[in-house]
Amino acid sequence: MDVTLHLAQDPEADELLGRSPLAALVGMLLDQQVPMEWAFKGPSTIARRMGAEDLDAHDIAAHDPEAFAALLSEKPAVHRYPGSMAGRVQQLCRYLVDTYDGDAEAVWRGVDDGRQLLKRLQDLPGFGKQKAQIFLALLGKQLGVRPEGWREAAGAYGDPGSFRSVADITGPESLTKVRAHKQEMKAAAKAAKAAKAVDE
Repeated sequence: MDVTLHLAQDPEADELLGRSPLAALVGMLLDQQVPMEWAFKGPSTIARRMGAEDLDAHDIAAHDPEAFAALLSEKPAVHRYPGSMAGRVQQLCRYLVDTYDGDAEAVWRGVDDGRQLLKRLQDLPGFGKQKAQIFLALLGKQLGVRPEGWREAAGAYGDPGSFRSVADITGPESLTKVRAHKQEMKAAAKAAKAAKAVDE
């Protein structure tokens, strides 16, 4: 895995995401309740604060939980909720150590069926169906991981030419389009909720 991603909109952070399967997974895990660029910059910040060039699942899993939470809480914090997200990152790394000997790429390496890969991603701590589908779409669209049926397994996120998620971001222009789509979705959900309240 060695491609250039544009998720953090920061050259150093994006370079790490493109060459490190664990960094990409951790960025995806952090991508909730904060701007996407902030989330995907997180792996680079964590690696730097640990004095490393890359993230290591064994090191993170074995790190003292309080010390790791403090590391994510340093200003600027890695996430809006650095304490709870530190716990989630460690949980993910422990799972990878126990299940894949700490090799994040083993989650998808050699998997030749899209549904099976989706299940493997959903089994990761902190990855619900939607997050797993978005990451599957990112693997297929930008990282060259395309087992049979991957687009179908990724649902709407696998659609070619769509601007729904991080899987579709290749630069500032597509980032703007994905942002606009997310705002439309939020507005539609809000309108539906308001309409439902009126009906009741």
